[in-house]
Amino acid sequence: MIRVLVVEDEPVIAEAHRDYLARLGGFEVVGVVSTAQEALRLATSEPVDLVLLDLGLPDARGVDLASALSGVRPAPDVIAITAQRDLATVRSAMSRGVLLYLLKPFTFAAFREKVEQYLRYRDALTGDADAVSQRDVDRALAELRTSDVRRSAKKGAAPQTEDAVSRAVRDSPDGLTASEVARALGSSRVTAWRYLERLADDQVLERDTQYGSAGRPQVRYRWRRR
Repeated sequence: MIRVLVVEDEPVIAEAHRDYLARLGGFEVVGVVSTAQEALRLATSEPVDLVLLDLGLPDARGVDLASALSGVRPAPDVIAITAQRDLATVRSAMSRGVLLYLLKPFTFAAFREKVEQYLRYRDALTGDADAVSQRDVDRALAELRTSDVRRSAKKGAAPQTEDAVSRAVRDSPDGLTASEVARALGSSRVTAWRYLERLADDQVLERDTQYGSAGRPQVRYRWRRR
C-alpha cells in the first residue's frame, strides 16, 4: 500500500484526488492538508511515500515545500498537480525534486496516466537488493520521460484540446452544449462532442439532458462538483 499525502487548498480538488486514488486502488491517503506548514509537519511525523502537491499554497511556495520535503528521511516522491504553467515555475519544481507535473484542470484519465507512470518508475527501483543496475536506473528514468502526448495520441485524444474543452465547461456556470464548445474552440461539433463525452465518461463532467417541445433532446455538459 502506497501512503499518500494530499497537499491542496481547494477542497473540491482535494476530494477528487482522494476519490481518484480510491478508484485506482493500492493507495492509502494518510492526510489531506491545505498549507505547507501542515504538510511538512505530517511528513516528518509519519511515513509518506508520495505527495500530491499543489504549488499555489496560501502560506508558502509549493516549490519551496518540495525542496523541504527532499530533506525528510525517508524522502517522499512528489507529483505536482497545479494550474501554474509558466516555464520558470516548471523548471524550478523539477529542479527541486518534483518527479511529474500534471496541469489543472485534469481528467481522471490524465490523473491515472501520471500515477501509472509513477508506479512504473517506482517499480523499476524497487527490489530486495541494496543497489540497482544501470538498466534499472535507465528504465526508471525512461518512465519519467515517456511522452503523454504520444500515449494520448494513440488513444485518439490530444491533451491540449481536452484541456481547452475542460476549461471552457468549467468556466461556464450554466454548462455548455457540444455546439457551444465547438464555437468557443473553433472546432467541429463532432470533435467537441467526442471530447465532452470522454470527459463525461471520466466523471469530470455531468450530462444534463434537456427535452424541448420538438426535435431531439439537447445535452448540456456541466463541471462536476464533488
